[in-house]
Amino acid sequence: MGGVSGSSAVLARFGVGLVLVCILVMGGCATDAPPPDVTGQVEPSSPPAAQYRVVAMGLAAPWSIAFAGRTALISERDTARVLELVDGHTRVVGTVPGVHGTGEGGLLGIAVHNRELFAYHTAGTQNRIVAFRLVGAPGHLSLGRMRTVLSGIPAAATHNGGRIAFGPDGMLYATTGDAGRPRSAQDPDSLAGKILRMTPSGEAPADNPFGGSVVYTLGHRNVQGIAWAPDGTMYASEFGADRADELNRIEPGRNYGWPSVEGVGRRDGFTDPLQTWPPEDASPSGIAVVGGEVVIANLRGERLRTVSLTRPRWVAELHAGEFGRLRDVVLAPDGQVWVLTNNTDGRGSPGAGDDRIIGISLG
Repeated sequence: MGGVSGSSAVLARFGVGLVLVCILVMGGCATDAPPPDVTGQVEPSSPPAAQYRVVAMGLAAPWSIAFAGRTALISERDTARVLELVDGHTRVVGTVPGVHGTGEGGLLGIAVHNRELFAYHTAGTQNRIVAFRLVGAPGHLSLGRMRTVLSGIPAAATHNGGRIAFGPDGMLYATTGDAGRPRSAQDPDSLAGKILRMTPSGEAPADNPFGGSVVYTLGHRNVQGIAWAPDGTMYASEFGADRADELNRIEPGRNYGWPSVEGVGRRDGFTDPLQTWPPEDASPSGIAVVGGEVVIANLRGERLRTVSLTRPRWVAELHAGEFGRLRDVVLAPDGQVWVLTNNTDGRGSPGAGDDRIIGISLG
C-alpha cells in the first residue's frame, strides 16, 4: 500500500501543480457586511511540482493522524477504530467505546503523550476527551483501560470541532465547535465554540486566562486545526459560515468574534484573523507548521495550502482538486508532510483506494 510515486507528468495530467499567489484581504467582514474582496497575482515563473507518494490506502472516513514515536496512528470517525500503520498496511489497535456520532460527529482528533493515546469523540449529546495507555510494542499496540479527561462539551450533527494536540508547554489543547448554537461561542461558561487548554488529567492550569476554567479563547464557530511555530506562537484554522474561512494567531483570553464577526471585522474587543479565504476555496481542517509556513488541509477547497509566516499574505497551493477532500496534515518523522484524504466521509466522491494518506515532499 506504500511507495506509489507521483511525478510532474501526473500533475500535468490533472492540471495542477504549485501555484504561488498573493492574497490581499481588503475591507471589513462583519456579519452585516459583504464578503471580503480577495485578489490574486500568479507568480510569473512556477516552481517545480511537489513530489508525492501514497503511504496508505483503504481507510474509512479517517479523521486524524498522530505519532507514537515513529509509529503512525489513525482515527476513523464512523468505525471508532484507532489504526496503526505498519509497512504501509494498517492493523486495528482498538475501538474507542461509547462513540455515538451522527453527521460530523464520531471519533475525531487523537494525540499521544507519555505513552497515552488521547481521543476526542462524540457520545450522543456531548463530546468528550478520553485517554488510554498504549500497551505493547510498535506493530503490536493495543489500548489499555480508558479514563475520562473531560466531558460535557456540547455536541451536534455539525460543528463539533474535535482537534486535540499537546502544546510546547505540555498542556492539552482541544478545539470545540458551537454545536449549532452560535451564541454559546460568546458564553465563557460554555465549552462550545472555544479553544480549551488543560492538564493531561483534564484540570484547568493556574495560568489559564479565566480563573478555574479550561477555556483558553472564545468566539469560535468551528476550529479543526491547531499548531505551533518553533517560537511557541499558536495558530488555528476555522470554518466560517458563508463569508470567510480563517487562519488565526491564537493568544490566551482573546475573543475571535463569532457570531458577531465573521472574517475581518475591525471591531473593538474582537481579534481579526491573519488571513481569510472564501469558503468554496477552503473549508480548512487540520494544519501543521513546517519551517516558516503554516500548511493547511482543505476539505471543500480540495487543496493543500501553505501560508508564509515571514512573508505576509503570500501563500502556495498544491494539488488542487487532485486528491479530493483533505482532512488532516502532519509533519511525519521521515520529513515528508502527510496528508489525510476524506472522500469517504459522506460528502466526497471516493476514488480507487480512498481514503488515503499521501506523503508530500515540500522542500
